[in-house]
Amino acid sequence: MNENRLLVIGSNGIGKSNLLEAVELLGTLRSHRSSRDQDMITWQENSAFIRGIANRQEELLLELRSRGGRQAYRNQKQLTRQLDLMGSLRCVGFSAFDLDLVRGEPSLRRVWLDRVVQQLEPIYSDLISRYSKLLRQRSQLWNHMKASSKEDRDSLLDTFDVQMALVSTRIHRRRSRALRYLQPIASLWQKRLSNNQESLELDYLPGSHLDGEEEELSWRLSIEKQLFSQRDEEERLGSCRIGPHRDEVSFLLNGNPARKFASAGQQRTLVLALKMAELELVAELFGEPPILLLDDVLAELDPNRQLLLLDAVGEKHQCLISATHLDAFEGEWRKSSQIVELTSINGNIEPR
Repeated sequence: MNENRLLVIGSNGIGKSNLLEAVELLGTLRSHRSSRDQDMITWQENSAFIRGIANRQEELLLELRSRGGRQAYRNQKQLTRQLDLMGSLRCVGFSAFDLDLVRGEPSLRRVWLDRVVQQLEPIYSDLISRYSKLLRQRSQLWNHMKASSKEDRDSLLDTFDVQMALVSTRIHRRRSRALRYLQPIASLWQKRLSNNQESLELDYLPGSHLDGEEEELSWRLSIEKQLFSQRDEEERLGSCRIGPHRDEVSFLLNGNPARKFASAGQQRTLVLALKMAELELVAELFGEPPILLLDDVLAELDPNRQLLLLDAVGEKHQCLISATHLDAFEGEWRKSSQIVELTSINGNIEPR
């Protein structure tokens, strides 16, 4: 039996996705289904607990609270920051929600890319938090300074520009670098999952004009100038037009924009190629394969691509796959996998 493969089988609504979501939260501190902790807590309860044992025999505990934020523990010791929980259990998830990554709004692609960078550099979350705060404060500044003189307003904006340019540069550099790392791996996976019929390119389209090489000083000074030059437009439109919040990622399939020209099956394969590339990149950098979480995604693929996927996963990485039935898992693949069938007994979810 292949210990890398665990199939979780159960009817719709029984809790398969909740199980995979819990693993994802312990590994990445994020859920693919909700950004609000309250949505993940049982109705009329004030908190929820997620507990797991990682490979290093570390006991991980994440407490979600309706008020007061989260609390994280490792080996029953309270951690100063929940961010310190990351690194013990690495995982990459793929669910039906991810299918909008190709055809959805640019914000979805930015969130995906940020999650990749966070896997590589957990401290990156602080950069995103700082930038969001600066952007919010900048917007508030415009509202509060409408009656102020141009000299007073520009003096405050100069201070913001220096800080925003520095943080923007560091975000742009990390996003660009992550895509460069992902590109060759994702391209190979796209070919493999499409039986050598499709090529994939990832194109980073920054929300700032970035001249020259990836050099912090030149990029920072360039962004400062752009922030200054767009102030009249910013005042008129009420929003900042320069920065990482305007970033876009373009996916080209056989040289054409996947968002417009790729079929539904090709888009699904593309997203899966991105996830497999992320999985391999994390394994390569940290020397330890993450867990691959596949939440009921086989139904989204045609039979040929299902077989290509099943042949690919579970070779080097631990897989946790949910499905409503075993029909898609045939022959040796099913025989060599661990299978857990869930059933509901008096409202509790238990293995059958």
